[in-house]
Amino acid sequence: MMTGAYPSEVVRVVCAFLSPFIALFGLYIIAHGHYGPGGGFAGGVFVAVGAVLPRLTLPADMAYRLAPVSLGPLACGAGLLGFLLVGVAPLFVGQAFLDYGALELSNVGEPRIRYLGILVVEVAVGLAVAGAMIMIFDVLTGEPEEGTHRPAPPVAPSPATSGTGAAGSASAAGSTSTAAPTATSVPDPEGGA
Repeated sequence: MMTGAYPSEVVRVVCAFLSPFIALFGLYIIAHGHYGPGGGFAGGVFVAVGAVLPRLTLPADMAYRLAPVSLGPLACGAGLLGFLLVGVAPLFVGQAFLDYGALELSNVGEPRIRYLGILVVEVAVGLAVAGAMIMIFDVLTGEPEEGTHRPAPPVAPSPATSGTGAAGSASAAGSTSTAAPTATSVPDPEGGA
């Protein structure tokens, strides 16, 4: 199993401490991306790592309280909607898709409108990428839907309780179980019973 409580207490504590700072660094990269190196793609991945790291190290119930399964689709949907709104808004004033500099706002010049537009685009892309990465992680690890609990892993029966010894045969012969046999009978090549 890839997710769940990591055996080392040091790893669990360090990861729990670092996760919010990793997500905060991702937000910084997103905010910095509209006027320098960085942007929504790289920042979105860092934000997603801040949400996924607790799932790898903390107990599942605690990790999914910090970042629920619904976080991925919500962030991805909000990012896609924000990008679409910024892209389509110039079409209503007769301009090209994503030409948000052509929008007219009172007392705001075109350079400032472009500055704010690209900031909204970077935040939208960051949300979409973070949400997509969280959803990819959940799909790959097979995490349960919201509100359901992961079943306990199956436990292999021990040889003493599997019914394969003389005592197990005797107890199985005396029981009235309707379970199907697990092994097929093979005829004896010697012809004996």
